Amino acid sequence: MNRADLLEQSILKIKEYARYGSKPGLERVRELLRRLGDPHKDLKVIHVGGTNGKGSVCRYVYSVLQRAGYRCGLYISPFIEEFTERIEFDGEQISPEDLAVLTDKVTAAAEEIVSEGLESPTEFEIIAAIAFLYYRDKNADAVILEVGLGGRGDATNVIERPMAVCIASVSMDHMDYLGDTIEQIAWEKSGILKTGVPLVYASEDPAVRRVLEERAEERKTPVYHMSKDRVRILEDRPEGIVFDARTYSSRYESLTTGMPGEHQVMNALCALQILELLQENNGFRIPPEALKTGISEAKQPGRIEILKEDPYVVLDGSHNADSVAALCSWIRVHFSPEDRLLVVTGVLKDKEYEKIAAMLTNVASDFIVTEPASYRKLPAEEYLRVIRNHLGPEGRAEVCANPREAAVQAYRILTEKNNVNLPIKGLIFTGSLYMIGEVRKTLRTYI
Repeated sequence: MNRADLLEQSILKIKEYARYGSKPGLERVRELLRRLGDPHKDLKVIHVGGTNGKGSVCRYVYSVLQRAGYRCGLYISPFIEEFTERIEFDGEQISPEDLAVLTDKVTAAAEEIVSEGLESPTEFEIIAAIAFLYYRDKNADAVILEVGLGGRGDATNVIERPMAVCIASVSMDHMDYLGDTIEQIAWEKSGILKTGVPLVYASEDPAVRRVLEERAEERKTPVYHMSKDRVRILEDRPEGIVFDARTYSSRYESLTTGMPGEHQVMNALCALQILELLQENNGFRIPPEALKTGISEAKQPGRIEILKEDPYVVLDGSHNADSVAALCSWIRVHFSPEDRLLVVTGVLKDKEYEKIAAMLTNVASDFIVTEPASYRKLPAEEYLRVIRNHLGPEGRAEVCANPREAAVQAYRILTEKNNVNLPIKGLIFTGSLYMIGEVRKTLRTYI
């Protein structure tokens, strides 16, 4: 069997467990891992949660540790193009061969559980178990583990004693799972706190801070609050930010983020504090040059990812109001109000799409509305009506239901039909990570 077929077969076996839905709780995954020898208990973990920014924090920490010579695992979700992006080790995605072996092992244990009349593990729990086995087998120096959803009931929360915990941000998202107030969401995310394990967090919201600080006090957890007064932006470049930073123990000068947008400075600051704690508490050694280079080289696909300049082609998986606000902030800095932008967007129906539409139509007047590849998608025609309600009289919007076709249409407009008198200066794809992967694959033919 060739590698592509082997990969497809493993993914199909994993997806069999999608029928059990997405259910919070740790009992199922604990039982699954027990039958696999509790591989998670052998791992040295940095556990990172939050509404936005957690993937970027993970990527910064991972990049620096690699530069410092450590062989680390990186576990993220969702993937952009390929399933194997979710499980990475030492700069390489898990191979189809390793995935096949571990999938068979984990699903065999899951089938045994079901045969005994116990509740089946979910798809996400199967994937987490595969990752834990993989990282144990690789004898990883550290594992940077991104929370999937929430925190308290997420499968990654079986980690009993991480080296550090980070909550990158807390905002309104996934209200159907996590609660409809910011305090409830913060409480759910604070569920990853562990007694005595340092917490790094970056929220400025007083309600969020109160919840996190109270929960940390209950667990006698050292707290490191990353406030905005700890950074000074020196230069805001389209491709990244040059900044000075101050953690609880050190000062850093003229660092450059490998990812664009002012919001990335706070993600990088969280990573710097985590890395500092690893050195102070866990014996890691990180040379200054490794730290500086690692921060500048860290890149997370689909997060204000610039594929092309002049004119700009940008992919951004912003999927909630806060992340779209960050994208719009970047647009305002690097484009003038007179610049014409074409936005290709599609959203999920459980997002605050009225707010998202209002923000996007404030920075652009040309739209192609499409649908993410998800059963939770908002129909394109419905989103088109919302976009048009916010557009001014000069605005233009059309529907292209398939993201691939939308990408082809948008790029054709950009390169073949661009108005000479008022050319498009930027093509922005945004609204959902579920859309960005398809667009990215399609645009590779052209860019």
